[in-house]
Amino acid sequence: MDNVYHVPVMLKECMDALVIKPNGIYVDVTFGGGGHSREILKHLGPEGKLFAFDQDPDALNNVIDDSRFTLIHQNFRFLKNNLRLNGVKQVDGILADLGVSSHQFDAADRGFSIRFDADLDMRMDQISDVDARKVLSTYSEEDLHRIFGMYGEIVNAKTLAKTIVTARLTTPINTVAELKEVIKKLVPRGKEHKYHAQVFQALRIEVNKELEALQEFLLQTVDVLKAEGRLVVMSYHSLEDRLVKNFLAKGKFRGDVEKDFFGNEIKPFHVISRKAITADDQELVENNRSRSAKLRIAEKLEIA
Repeated sequence: MDNVYHVPVMLKECMDALVIKPNGIYVDVTFGGGGHSREILKHLGPEGKLFAFDQDPDALNNVIDDSRFTLIHQNFRFLKNNLRLNGVKQVDGILADLGVSSHQFDAADRGFSIRFDADLDMRMDQISDVDARKVLSTYSEEDLHRIFGMYGEIVNAKTLAKTIVTARLTTPINTVAELKEVIKKLVPRGKEHKYHAQVFQALRIEVNKELEALQEFLLQTVDVLKAEGRLVVMSYHSLEDRLVKNFLAKGKFRGDVEKDFFGNEIKPFHVISRKAITADDQELVENNRSRSAKLRIAEKLEIA
């Protein structure tokens, strides 16, 4: 089932990065099809434990029948509290694969993909009352400009926002096809796929508050990881990667690293991978979703 759902990216690299102890406690905060989780379980002994998080109801179909495994149906922004509810204060390693699963892109009715006509949804959890249609129909021109510029890194974000706000006065934008029709004159010729992907990325990040959730999650890893515990994060676009890189290097998202009275840096992690690890040539050929993946690894320092 997991191979159909989602082929895990850089599987061996992720396992090597976690340095799995057979009796350790590990967390896969982006369970999806369970590809990474199944591999972690292979490295665990009978005393080991694996907790996985996923807010997507579809992921519940992939539950692993193993007494060492617990699936928590929550967004990873609630990492610390949910582990405590399960009697766990600290763990030996945390893995986060921040990509949208192939399954979510391939499920036409979820509205994640530009390949299918469907309602503009894009909610990961299917419970939130804010979907992509609501963003497009209610957000101000200024807010649309902000999310397309910041989250989609779209060059003509201001014009795009104005076009949508003008069009929705007379034409509802409820489906993928309707959105494409409204913006078609703005799309650079020969770069249609890239432009649509950037628009969809911006909407998806806004609908699911992905960057806020990522920051909340990363901050909690400092308390949740044991000393020498590993944090392994794989991201797929520059916004996420920048947040991860800064946090692992400095323990914060902006500004310089804090220093004590003697000038020593105060930070929670030692960065293992100075440069992001990327997929090898063979994987790039076999799994095109690995093309944009960047893997970063850090080890929790013993805080005095």
